[in-house]
Amino acid sequence: MKQQLPLALAGLLLCFFILLFYTDNQYQTPPPYAQGGILTLSEENLADGRTIFLIDGWRLTDARTNALTTYIGEFSNLQRGDKTASPHGSATYQLILRYSGEPAEAVIRFPALFFRYTIALDGAVLARGNGSGLLSFTLTEGDHLLSVETASAAGYYSGMYHPPMLGTPQAVLHTTILQCIAYSAVCFATLALTLFTWTLWKKSKDALALWFGRLCCCLVLYLSYYFVRLLALPVGEYWFFVQSAALYGLCICVLQLTALSGGIAQSKAAGWTRRLMISFSALLLLLAALVPVLPWSVWLHGILTNCYYIFTLCATLLLVLSGERAASRERLFAKLACTAFGVGLLCNLFASNLFEPILLFWQFEWCALLLVGLFGGMMAVRNQRLLAENAAFQTHLEDLVAQRTTELKHLLQERKAFFADMAHDLKAPVFAAGSFIEAIRSHNTGVDGELLRYIDLVEQKQQEMMRRVQGLSVFNRMDELSEPYARISVQTLLENVYHSHYMAAEVQSIYLLLEPPEVDGILYAQPKKLEILFENLIVNALKFTPPGGKITLTATVDIEGCHLSVADTGSGISPDDVPRLFDRFYVGANGKDSGSGLGLYIVKSIVEELHGEICVSTRVGHGTVFLIDFPIIGK
Repeated sequence: MKQQLPLALAGLLLCFFILLFYTDNQYQTPPPYAQGGILTLSEENLADGRTIFLIDGWRLTDARTNALTTYIGEFSNLQRGDKTASPHGSATYQLILRYSGEPAEAVIRFPALFFRYTIALDGAVLARGNGSGLLSFTLTEGDHLLSVETASAAGYYSGMYHPPMLGTPQAVLHTTILQCIAYSAVCFATLALTLFTWTLWKKSKDALALWFGRLCCCLVLYLSYYFVRLLALPVGEYWFFVQSAALYGLCICVLQLTALSGGIAQSKAAGWTRRLMISFSALLLLLAALVPVLPWSVWLHGILTNCYYIFTLCATLLLVLSGERAASRERLFAKLACTAFGVGLLCNLFASNLFEPILLFWQFEWCALLLVGLFGGMMAVRNQRLLAENAAFQTHLEDLVAQRTTELKHLLQERKAFFADMAHDLKAPVFAAGSFIEAIRSHNTGVDGELLRYIDLVEQKQQEMMRRVQGLSVFNRMDELSEPYARISVQTLLENVYHSHYMAAEVQSIYLLLEPPEVDGILYAQPKKLEILFENLIVNALKFTPPGGKITLTATVDIEGCHLSVADTGSGISPDDVPRLFDRFYVGANGKDSGSGLGLYIVKSIVEELHGEICVSTRVGHGTVFLIDFPIIGK
């Protein structure tokens, strides 16, 4: 069923265009029709808000012909199929309006004059300019000669290509407003979709979103010709170049979106197709740029543009067939979009001089709007799928994280139990070894000087082993802390640390000083771990500060956080030891006889756990300063 949807869409579009052909086509409006250069009008023809399109019976006079009967839209320029002739120059279109009835106010609107023009009625010039033209006059009984003089020196279009519209002021204004509303609504909606897609691409960097946004931009630029001619902007004569660039960009975007939706954007076929399309587009734009100076480039541009349409259709079909065979809603949307685009290109190729909309859009524009809608639907389906996949992945990830967390907790518990058992089991033999060494020393049996030196070395290693076992016990106990986090006052914290250690400092004849913060702050932490942190720093400072020295606790609080320091006037730390100062089991030269190598490691672990930073500043013989920065949650 899904395989038949593209064919069904193509059939529906053709039926829709057949309906438009008979309901919204200027070439299918009811009479009156002009014949032999005369349009016969009556009072009834302008009644009931009708509009009449002046298509047939015009007399064309230019440098190569005199009073040639033509209809508006038969020729896109004054070349008229002769590639050796110039597409530019002056031309005069004349039509006699033969009116019978009471005098009536009438308006003739020229929707798209891509050149300089002069409009006269009965020899009197009533309008002159560049772009859309509007002629207001009173239609009286008798013959009135309508004359339109055109002059083009640069544009792709020359002469009149779009039929003028005749009617009462109310009827013409009504038709113009409805058409303006339709184009404005489409342009603003597509532009809003472009901005939304751009935002989506900025967040996701999805190539599909990027190319869909470019597609919307090209469509807005393509449809902007309506406002260029409505507002009679001076660039109207050259706007065919911009419109052509937008059309070629639209084709390239469709090809790239088709390749991306089929998962073949990086394939050789997609790469070569894209490069050929870009090269072909560049050639056509070069020819369009040469239109003002090389007459034959207009003819060649028209021929190659038709070839471009055929090439685009073939390339799109190739990419659709080369895409992933797996059925999905995204691929279905892409196939439907390519179908709509193909129908639009065929309409551009074969129905350019058979259809002219009255109120709404050209066939290709209808297909382009449907194209954007279908690719937009594909993007919505794709985003829905990605969200569902992300939700499933997140659920799976949460389950996996919960499972891994349980396993990790179990592993940590086993590790803690192992270290606790190991520390407990090692204490007995380590203490026994110390007892044996002490027994040998006390009995002094058969111990000569050399053996005594060996016993001293063994005792040093035994004491080092004892310190490490004790440090392991301390580290394991700290790991077992399950105290909840709490709001802690910085000032209260330092006061508690000061009162806990000032007696120990006094016993060693060391001054412990406190410099509380001028403005208090609040830390969010485990109180016990902060006590362990400062205990290790102060015990370290007491160990290396001589009698009469000072240890200073300082704190400042500002908008950047809480800054704590523990400074001493001790022996300082060797520059060689500073890089490894916070390593586990590293004791350095000064602490090799008394340290476990875990104190400063524990300090750094606690600081990092609380999202803080620690650094050290030291000078040998002058002392050491440990600086700690913590984030604060308030004052």
